[in-house]
Amino acid sequence: MFGPTNLFSKTLFFLRFLANFIFSLRKNPAKPLRDKHIIWLYLFLLATLVDLGFVMEQNDEMRFFSKPLILAGLILYFYFISKPIRSTLLAKTILAALLFSWLGDVLLLWPQLFIYGLGAFLMAHLCYILGFRLAQQPEGRLDSWHIIRSFFYNLPIYLLAGFAFYLIYPNLGGLKIPVIAYILVIIGMVTTARARFKKTNAASFWQVFVGALLFLISDGILAIARFFNDFPEAGILIMGTYATAQLLLVMGIRSYLVGAKK
Repeated sequence: MFGPTNLFSKTLFFLRFLANFIFSLRKNPAKPLRDKHIIWLYLFLLATLVDLGFVMEQNDEMRFFSKPLILAGLILYFYFISKPIRSTLLAKTILAALLFSWLGDVLLLWPQLFIYGLGAFLMAHLCYILGFRLAQQPEGRLDSWHIIRSFFYNLPIYLLAGFAFYLIYPNLGGLKIPVIAYILVIIGMVTTARARFKKTNAASFWQVFVGALLFLISDGILAIARFFNDFPEAGILIMGTYATAQLLLVMGIRSYLVGAKK
């Protein structure tokens, strides 16, 4: 069921998506944010390729070099493309989210530092929540019908997170409270991304929303593999969905900035 061929095909799937997405930017007519800094996305793609290779080989020692480089490329890319708005709260929150994510990536390289990695990613999600709210049109007054409708729109997200928590709960031990707090925050990040529907341009909405969903899926797989039942493809699926998620979140904010210039 799970073999080298299956792992290789999963790896190729994620790499093809990332490569096609990045190469498509060269044809994007949005000149203000095009081409000039795309070299950093190539670094991101190369680091992701190398890291997934080490995951397949189960070479944890070499991942100390490859894993931190994945987000380093995205951080540098966003830092340079956001130069015109660097002093704004939007730019600062998204950059902070990426930096906290990078810190979480590094901390999770040591299993005994899991709780600190969890805390770093919790901070990243809080920054993303604020950033997503800034990268949209201001919300009008919320009535009771809007709140009820939002609950049902978000229900699949609640059920997905709840199911993962149900599986891992018996094995959490002393991590129950931190994990519950983390789950609530990442649910807030995904639902905030969903709430941007029709409050920003379509490209920005879908990139951010799909990226947020993939982030939730990646963390869900990680939690299940760590606290419920590990399986051979877990590492590839975790890092593949995670890298794709972070790329889409950055590109979604980029799409918002491009749309704001028009």
